[in-house]
Amino acid sequence: MRNRPLHPRLGAAGFRIALALFEPYFRRRNIFGVDSAFARSRFSAIKAKIERGETAYLAGLSAVGTHNSGVALVEVTRDRGPRLIFNNEEERFSGEKHTNAYPRHSIDALLSAMAGMGLKVEHIDAWLTSWDYITLWSTLIRIALEEAPGSFNLIREQATPAFNLRAVDRGARASRHITAHLGLREPLPLISMPHHDNHAWFSYAASPFARDTKPTMVAVLDGFGDMGAVSLYVCENGRMERRYCNNSIFDSLGVFYSVISSTQGGWTWLSSEGRYMGATAYGNNDRETNPYYAAMKPIFDFAPDGTILLNRNLANWQRDVLDRPYSDALIRILGEPIAQKDMWNPDAVLRVEDIRHKENTRERLDKAAATQMVFEDALVHVIGHFIRTTGGERLVLTGGTALNALANMRLLEHFDENFYRREFGRPGRLHLWVPPVPNDAGVSIGAAFMGAYHAAAGVGAPMEHAFYCGLPPNESDIRKVLAASPDVEWIELKSAADPQARALFADFMAYITAKDAIFALYQGAAETGPRALGHRSILANPCNPLTRENLNARVKYREAIRPLAPMMTLEAAKQFFELSDGANDADYNAYNYMVLTAHAKPEARARIPSVVHADGTGRLQIVRENTDPLTYAYLKALGRRIGVEVAVNTSFNVAGPIAQTPQQALDTLRRSKALDAVLMFSAEGPVFAALHGGTERKDVARFRQWLKAWQDETGQRLER
Repeated sequence: MRNRPLHPRLGAAGFRIALALFEPYFRRRNIFGVDSAFARSRFSAIKAKIERGETAYLAGLSAVGTHNSGVALVEVTRDRGPRLIFNNEEERFSGEKHTNAYPRHSIDALLSAMAGMGLKVEHIDAWLTSWDYITLWSTLIRIALEEAPGSFNLIREQATPAFNLRAVDRGARASRHITAHLGLREPLPLISMPHHDNHAWFSYAASPFARDTKPTMVAVLDGFGDMGAVSLYVCENGRMERRYCNNSIFDSLGVFYSVISSTQGGWTWLSSEGRYMGATAYGNNDRETNPYYAAMKPIFDFAPDGTILLNRNLANWQRDVLDRPYSDALIRILGEPIAQKDMWNPDAVLRVEDIRHKENTRERLDKAAATQMVFEDALVHVIGHFIRTTGGERLVLTGGTALNALANMRLLEHFDENFYRREFGRPGRLHLWVPPVPNDAGVSIGAAFMGAYHAAAGVGAPMEHAFYCGLPPNESDIRKVLAASPDVEWIELKSAADPQARALFADFMAYITAKDAIFALYQGAAETGPRALGHRSILANPCNPLTRENLNARVKYREAIRPLAPMMTLEAAKQFFELSDGANDADYNAYNYMVLTAHAKPEARARIPSVVHADGTGRLQIVRENTDPLTYAYLKALGRRIGVEVAVNTSFNVAGPIAQTPQQALDTLRRSKALDAVLMFSAEGPVFAALHGGTERKDVARFRQWLKAWQDETGQRLER
C-alpha cells in the first residue's frame, strides 16, 4: 500500500518557497496574513475600542472562489462579546446553489440592513476572509508537485464543482473588487483567517460547552482547508489550541465521500453527499456480509497515531479527480465511475425504486452502505485517538463532513460509558455537539468570530437556534411581489403580531395538516445553512404513510431514497426516539438542527411513519418556544389535532437554494405544482396565503374550503 505522496520533499520545498513569494504578493494587494504586523495592529485597536466600552463591527467575507460565498457581520461589545447580526449567503440571492461567485448581492443586502440600523461601511472595523489565501495558494503548489507529473491534471480552470481555479484567482483581487464595489477611495485591507480556525472557534463559541472552564475537543473534518483536511483543537477558558493538522488535502474524509457518492450515485459534488447518505439505509449495513465493505476498507490506512492516510494504489483522485478518479484496482471493486458528463442523467442516478427493475440497483445500494461504513470507521479512528490523548468527554464536530448525521450518531454509540470505563477506568461518555452550519455556509461567520477572538472578545452569548440569514420580509415587499404576480392567487389574512393571533394561525396550520395539506411556512429571516428549521419550511402530516412519497414525487420532485425529517417538541422527541445521553447538554440542544439522527422507537413506526427512514432512524429537529414561538405553537396544536406534536419538515425549495425573498417564495410555489399554499408572515404582522392561480384548480378551492371550515368550527376569523 502506498499511503504517501510520490514526491513529499519536492512538495514541501515548493510549499515553503511559495509561502515566501505569496506573502509579499498578497500584501501588495492589501491582503494580510493573520500574523502580519497589520493584522496585529488592527486587532490591538479593536481590543482597545471594546475595552473603552465602544461597539466594534467585524465583517467575515467568503469570496475566494470556493463554494458558498457570502458575508457575515458580527457585533462585539465589552459586556456581551461577539454577537452574530447577519450571515448572507450569496446563493440565496443569485439562485445558484453553492455558488462561488463574488458575493455582490450579499454585500448589497448587508449594506442595506446596516443602513436600517444607522450604520455605514465606515463602522466596520475589520474585514476578515474565510480562507488564508497565502497558505491556500502555497498548498495548491504543493499538491501539484507531490504527485507530479500526474497531479498536473489538477491544475485546471475547474477541477471539481466545489473548487474552481479560475475563481480562486479572485482571492488575489478580492480587495480591489470590494473597494470598487463599496466606492471607497482607499484600498480596503483584508485579513486572511485560517479556514479551519474559522470553523473551529465559531463552532465552539456557539456550543453549549463554551461558557464553562472544562476543556472541549474540537474536530474539523471537511473536504480541505488551507493546509489539510483534518484539524484538531482543544478549547478551554476562552482559548483555542490547535493540536494537530494533517497537512494533506487528499487524506480527506470529505473528498473520499464526495468522489464516491458522485461517481457511484450519479450526482455532482455538493449535491451527492446527502443523497448518498440517504441511500445507505437501503443497502446491506452489516460489515460481516456487505459484499463491498471488506474490499473498500483499505482505501484508508488507519495509522497508530490516529491519522488516516489515503491508499494511493486504490484512489487516483490525487492525480486526476475529474476524469479518472479511480485506479484500475478500485474499478475492479466498484466498477467504472460515472463520468462528469453523465451526472444527473436519469439512467445514471441511483434510484431506490429501480430495485425492482434494474439488476444492479441492489449492488449500488450495497456500495453506498459500504462507503458510509468506511467513512464511519475512519471518523471513529480519528476521534478515538483524539479522546485517548486528551481524556476529553466533550466534542464539537464541524466542517462539511459533520453534516453526515448518521455518522454523528455512530460516534455517540461507539464512545459510550463502556468505552470510557474500558479505556480510562472511570465513568464517562462522549458528549457531542454539531453547529447548524458546520459547512462553508458558516465559515464567513467563523472568520468574523476569529477576528473577535484575536481581539480577546470572548465567546459571546449562547446561540439557541438557527443562525439567520439577512432580514425578515416586510409587508410592503410581500404586497409588491403578490401584486406583480397575476398567475398567483392570494388571500390577505389578519396580523399574527400578538400571541393570541399567533395561536389561531398555529391551530389553522394544524387543521390543514390534519387534512393532509402540504404547505410552506415562510416567516422571519431565513435560516442560514443547508437546513430549513421552521422559517423556510415545507410542512406536512407525519402520520400519513404516503406523505413521503407524495412530497418527494409531487412537491419537491426529488429521489425516493431521500428521507423526510421530523420537526417536534422535546416531549415528542422523547416519546418517539431514543435520545442519546451524549447529546443531552443544554436540554438536548444537539437535536435542534437536523445534524444528528436517532433511532425510532416502535411506536414511531406506527404513528409517524413518514419521518422514520428505512433504517429506523430520524434526523431530528426539536423546536423551542423561546426561539420560534409560531412553529412551537403549531406543533402543540398538532398534538391536539392529530395526536402527535410532530410535523414533516423539509426545506422550502425546489431544485435550487432555499427561498429567501418574497419573489423566490412565489417562484418556488410556481415550480412546486402540488404545494397547497405558502403562508407568508410579514415582519409587521399581516399574513398572506399565496396559492396557485386559477379558481378552477382543485387545490385552490380546497384551501378556501379548509379556511372556511376552520373558521366555522372555531368561530374565529383569519381573513382580513
